[in-house]
Amino acid sequence: MQINDVISIEREGPLALIVIDNPPVNAAGHAVREGLWKAVEAVETDDGVEAVAIYGKGRAFIAGADIREFGKPRMEPILTDVCNRIEACPKPVVAVLHGSCFGGGLEVAIGCHARVAIPGVKVGFPEVTLGVIPGAGGTQRGPRLMGIGAALSIITTGERIGHEDALSCGLVDRIEEGEPREVALRMAEEAQVGTLPCRKTGEIEVTPDAEAIEATKAKLAAKAAHLFAPHRAVEAVEACTGPLEAGLALEREKFQACIESPQRAGLIHAFFAERAVERIPEAGAEPREVSVVGVIGGGTMGSGIATACLNAGLTVRMNERDEEALGRGRATVEKNLAGAVKRGKLSEAKRDAALGRFKPSVALEDFADCDVVIEAVFEDMGVKRDVFGRLDAICKPGAVLASNTSYLDVNEIAACTSRPEDVIGLHFFSPAHIMRLLEVVVAEKTAPEVVATGFALAKKLRKVGVRAGVCDGFIGNRILSHYKKVADYLVLDGAAPHEVDAAIEDFGFAMGPFAVSDLAGLDIGWANRKRLAPTRPAEERYVTVADRICEAGNFGRKTGRGFYVYGDGQPEPAPEVAEIVAEEREKAGVTAREFSKEAIQARFITAMIAEATRVLEDGIALRPIDIDAVFLFGYGFPRHRGGPMHTADVIGAGELVARIERYAEEDPYYWQVPDLLRKMAAEGTTFAEMN
Repeated sequence: MQINDVISIEREGPLALIVIDNPPVNAAGHAVREGLWKAVEAVETDDGVEAVAIYGKGRAFIAGADIREFGKPRMEPILTDVCNRIEACPKPVVAVLHGSCFGGGLEVAIGCHARVAIPGVKVGFPEVTLGVIPGAGGTQRGPRLMGIGAALSIITTGERIGHEDALSCGLVDRIEEGEPREVALRMAEEAQVGTLPCRKTGEIEVTPDAEAIEATKAKLAAKAAHLFAPHRAVEAVEACTGPLEAGLALEREKFQACIESPQRAGLIHAFFAERAVERIPEAGAEPREVSVVGVIGGGTMGSGIATACLNAGLTVRMNERDEEALGRGRATVEKNLAGAVKRGKLSEAKRDAALGRFKPSVALEDFADCDVVIEAVFEDMGVKRDVFGRLDAICKPGAVLASNTSYLDVNEIAACTSRPEDVIGLHFFSPAHIMRLLEVVVAEKTAPEVVATGFALAKKLRKVGVRAGVCDGFIGNRILSHYKKVADYLVLDGAAPHEVDAAIEDFGFAMGPFAVSDLAGLDIGWANRKRLAPTRPAEERYVTVADRICEAGNFGRKTGRGFYVYGDGQPEPAPEVAEIVAEEREKAGVTAREFSKEAIQARFITAMIAEATRVLEDGIALRPIDIDAVFLFGYGFPRHRGGPMHTADVIGAGELVARIERYAEEDPYYWQVPDLLRKMAAEGTTFAEMN
């Protein structure tokens, strides 16, 4: 019996199977909810049905709610009512879980009278990662099955667990092998005869656990004080010891508060950003086959790229100039893989297999069979041109030649080969085996299938590929270079580096700009500033504080000293930096003034948005959401704020123009209103409309 386009009922004698078929992942959108309601009503009123099982076709049971509906007018029946309707059914209803069962899907499952997992299923409540809480009974029925402590752990973190953990914590009742329909039929029969115990979750009493609640509150206060949803989740779980109806009402109230929070909009924007960046002009091109990757350079970046490729199952050749450097690179890769084993991210068997595919060499000629070669040598155009000239003579036809350059002109690099159509930029972020961003830099002559290969490789490496055009610094580092200047100006004008860092961390970044510079290595930025010195306009304010720190041989964490001093404990501000700043202020004739936390944040974020707007105007980024993805996945922009362009829409174009004009009274060269932003302010438009 077909209920609607996505829900049907199959009959096998006294057994009824409710089938969900809403590709690709059976999301619990309106059609699924409406169909489930009508299907339960149909089997309940059919005297010939004695037991029911619900299963999903395709890849999942129900992978979650349809988040495109969040924030829009609700469409009846809402998921809470559907779950209540399932639980109220007088006939036993079994959920058979396979693939993914998250959020609203898990809430449907715990509204059933028994849950059976097929091996490989993943379950969880990821709602907090989208700025909301489980809103259809998860905070009430979940603790009734798992206990308050386990429920809080899963709900407040968004953790996903496998079938064995789900069984041990009580979320599922049994594990069964087989295809979903076959298991559903078997379990419906067991529910009918009573060999699969069934119960209504809402009727289970919960043991109070004040200790777990207080411990969770303390943990969230320490590590997630700035987030909204996890705290509301705890408040909802606290209500689970009372009547189910009252708990569900409070849960709905907390859920609605989350829906109205700006964080929900930011987190959902971030969720969609990861998918939006895949929409590129070259999406229809056929990527080239990649199984062997060459990495030139065994330093921190090269070793990280090699590790990422090994983790993806690729064969990796690494080249260094001599055996000593190659040995250091090999040791770094081995250390990276050992760290993954220690963290439980990689089995020892997979580590050994990866090392078996690792082929270090000092002979560049060994790269002749590589499908992709990624150059990760010193950031110097002469060095890179030499490397690509040699690769041009060695690599097989059709091999993709990629540069990991952070700033340099990929067109110039491509021009020194006889095959510029095969050259592309693949800008990884350090540590390359951990950071998710990969800027795919498309040069003037890069072939569409080479661009497609770059994106296919990003996907294989489990990275977020973002298409970028060629300019100094591409998307991320171009914007970084601009807003880093405003951080320097704030210091010269009166704020201490640690005060700037503290304000930016309070905004939601894991680290402030000066701590980040220390981590990356102050010598990297110093080298880039020296490279650009001949082109620096005379009108531009130039702050030499970081240069002077480098001149003293202090490059940040790698030397134990930079803007901060690094030892066994927490980093402390380096006292000599305050002396350098005082001297530079005196030279510049600057009288120090105080900046509030809010003033620091406003200037920093406004500078970021202004340059990001120019990046968009210049066509370096395809869309505003691509810029957001770069900063979310590569620069630590707080996910709950959605990215700089989403933040710009929250602030409003008119306010941003007013800020820039106000700041321009102090520094008219640096603070200039982008034409696009002025146009948006006049027309009342947003960046979201350009996505």
